[in-house]
Amino acid sequence: MDLLQPIIKPYAWGSRDALARLQGRSTPSAGPEAELWMGAHPSGAAGTTRGGQATTLLDVVAEDPHRELGAACVREFGDRLPFLLKVLAAEQPLSIQVHPDREQARSAFAAQQAEGGGGPYADDWPKPELLHALSRFEVLAGFRDREEAAQLLENLGVDGLRPVIGLLRGGTDAQGLSEALRAVLERAPDERAPLVSAVVESSRRLARSANPHAAAYAALVRMARHHPDDLGLVASLLLNHRVLEPGTALFMPAGGLHAYVHGVGLELLANSDNVLRAGLTAKEVNVPELLRITNPAVRVPVVTPTGVAGPGPTWLYDCPAREFALYKTELDGSHGPLVPASGPRIAFCADGSARLSTGGTEPLRIAAGSSCFLPASDDDVLVEGRGTLFVAAVGLSPDKPSSLVQDSPSH
Repeated sequence: MDLLQPIIKPYAWGSRDALARLQGRSTPSAGPEAELWMGAHPSGAAGTTRGGQATTLLDVVAEDPHRELGAACVREFGDRLPFLLKVLAAEQPLSIQVHPDREQARSAFAAQQAEGGGGPYADDWPKPELLHALSRFEVLAGFRDREEAAQLLENLGVDGLRPVIGLLRGGTDAQGLSEALRAVLERAPDERAPLVSAVVESSRRLARSANPHAAAYAALVRMARHHPDDLGLVASLLLNHRVLEPGTALFMPAGGLHAYVHGVGLELLANSDNVLRAGLTAKEVNVPELLRITNPAVRVPVVTPTGVAGPGPTWLYDCPAREFALYKTELDGSHGPLVPASGPRIAFCADGSARLSTGGTEPLRIAAGSSCFLPASDDDVLVEGRGTLFVAAVGLSPDKPSSLVQDSPSH
């Protein structure tokens, strides 16, 4: 067992109190703190100590992959911890973005490297994601129904949107949505500011109305405070708007267009940093590649937790990604085996504290905001405490129950 020193990513959209409060530090922090990385990605490998020496989880895994990851994990994913665990603290909206699947990532990264490196792909891995809301979490996730999207745009009464509405109503579902997105994002430069301004003003009016999609218009108005002339504001109305209550989880498959708007959440994803952005960001935007990767047919399902045996009430948030699975245990003072019992795992304490022990080692206590890595060689771990413990693990088990349900209602 290795206590982790997570990496804090100071992106501009982050909070100055959420992560600091979670970790018991003074607030406000010196600057925005957006993501807490607990994993072994080269862009932000968590620190740890082995044999009295400071190192990183990336180096620990590289030193002995079979011991750390286990034979089954190495056979499937090679010498790489296949998942990355994060806490997101979104004070401002994140970019509208999409992530590639495995083949897209491999081929695009290889082509990028053959051309000398540099480009939008950080690595050759896919990036499906599971988002578990720790607070109320506002998201834009997956495309709306084509007619519904057309109606939201039509409600605005903005003449510049007529061609987009025509594309939505004139094509098939996937084609109409793709062409509408392209028409928004590739708008002529001299038309962008007037169009966005008109959309924001109409949205402000509709946000105060009894319109059934008032919440989506209100979200657009709030996002406009940070990105006032961004075409991503118009594109946001093509996407489902949702507010996740704490404990709700959403699975984001490859190809699903999305943006996280506001809230604190635990994110479990394949061990990748591949992001293609369309707007609502000061970072690099790559509209042609985003349009190539985006699949309007991708659904973004809510994940219903499945109860499993554990040292307290325990649930599995399962999804189709083979790289990861998320377990949540409400520790109630009971003492019992950690779930899951095998494979490489990262345990994160969201509140309270937990005490983990295994034969031949000193017990390890993790408090709220703390995390630890458990290698595959630690297969008899006991846990006790009071609080909420999340465990990220590999999603290889063939007998995991399916836990996906239909999309939740959008606004």
